[in-house]
Amino acid sequence: MNDETLNLTDHFLIAMPQLNGSYFGHTLIYMWQHSAEEGALGIVVNLPLKVQLKEIFSQLDIDFRYGQGLDEPVLSGGPVETEKGFILHDAGRKWTSTHQITDDISITTSKDILDDIGRGEGPENYLLTLGCAGWSPGQLELEIAGNSWITCPASKEIVFSRDFKRKPDMAASTLGFSMDQLTTDVGHD
Repeated sequence: MNDETLNLTDHFLIAMPQLNGSYFGHTLIYMWQHSAEEGALGIVVNLPLKVQLKEIFSQLDIDFRYGQGLDEPVLSGGPVETEKGFILHDAGRKWTSTHQITDDISITTSKDILDDIGRGEGPENYLLTLGCAGWSPGQLELEIAGNSWITCPASKEIVFSRDFKRKPDMAASTLGFSMDQLTTDVGHD
């Protein structure tokens, strides 16, 4: 693997079975930033918390009478900065703290997007997560070389799917296999 050319921005990391039992067991991570110099940042897109979006809006004193999807769960986006909200959403419109990842997907960390969602004026597709996943320079590359992750190009349809449990398998199917086909067992005859 050549660290100089590897860039996993707009890719998925699919957790391999050896991560089961850890925070990252059965996760699918959308990578929104990756470089050899700065490391990597991603958002886990399939770990719902027992908190709904409307509860976050209530805590932040945001009017949410007109917003749609307020019964949707908030996701655990990763073990880093767990008190900070990250909103993955359709690209196009920008808020105070928006970073456009691709032509189709952006991420915003400012409250103004939540105000617009509550008014029914936000993006059509979005996920609110608390926390993110982060790797120092070279760390992710070592984890991939150690078979902790499988990578594949991301798709907007999988990112914003509400079928959280199946997301890792949906991503794996783009590579032609099912997660049930993987095992941590090693055997010799």
